[in-house]
Amino acid sequence: MEQIYDVFKAFIDPVFIIFVILIISFLIWLLPNKKKSDTLILFFAVVLLYGASIFPVCNFLSYKLEKDYINKPLLKDKIKLDVVVVLSGGTYDINFLNKTFVGETTIVRLVHAVQMYKSYDAKYFVCSGKSDSKIPDAQLMAQMAEELGVPPKKIRIEAKSNNTYNHAQEFKKMFVNKNLKIGLVTSAYHMRRSEKEFRKYFKNVYPLPSSYFYASPMGTAAVRYIPQSRWLYNNTLILREYLGQIWYSIKDRV
Repeated sequence: MEQIYDVFKAFIDPVFIIFVILIISFLIWLLPNKKKSDTLILFFAVVLLYGASIFPVCNFLSYKLEKDYINKPLLKDKIKLDVVVVLSGGTYDINFLNKTFVGETTIVRLVHAVQMYKSYDAKYFVCSGKSDSKIPDAQLMAQMAEELGVPPKKIRIEAKSNNTYNHAQEFKKMFVNKNLKIGLVTSAYHMRRSEKEFRKYFKNVYPLPSSYFYASPMGTAAVRYIPQSRWLYNNTLILREYLGQIWYSIKDRV
């Protein structure tokens, strides 16, 4: 099932979709009896690329994912958490250096999680996740958390899960008490799906988003409508998250 999901994620990538449309347009162009109306396919590819690469579209789609964590207070100031759990955003290897590095998304989540751990006086700090790197994500995250001031005896490592569903599954095995107050740290665009999975097993889950794709418009208005690679990249992650929500809804019904 997860392999099918991985394939769907690749198919929904805007670059892949535009590539396929361009290939179809090229094949139509080679036909001897092509019509002018056939160029509409190429036009559609251009429009799709433009829309996926501008700030207003990215901001609209990201707001739909993140609005629940923008428009309301996330956590009462005086509450004391039992556990802060931070979900990995990925790591990568550089074989020439024989070293595994923590990805930027993971770093942002981890730093925020440490701040939340200290602010809400949590009892435990859980690092969750693994990828295909030589060293598990959770292990590297635990090392960084210790360097940032979290006592080693308070850190718990969960290095088996490699997706949102498994994060919650493995976490529930670590704690018997389902009434724990849990501070959940991940990116805001990923929070809705993560929170839903954790709430299947724990009553008190408090979302603590580490970063947002949504941003209040700034700078020159005209620049927002100029295609840029950063918005294309963000929209790719956003579309994958929408697909993830649909996929998990299907899994829940099966």
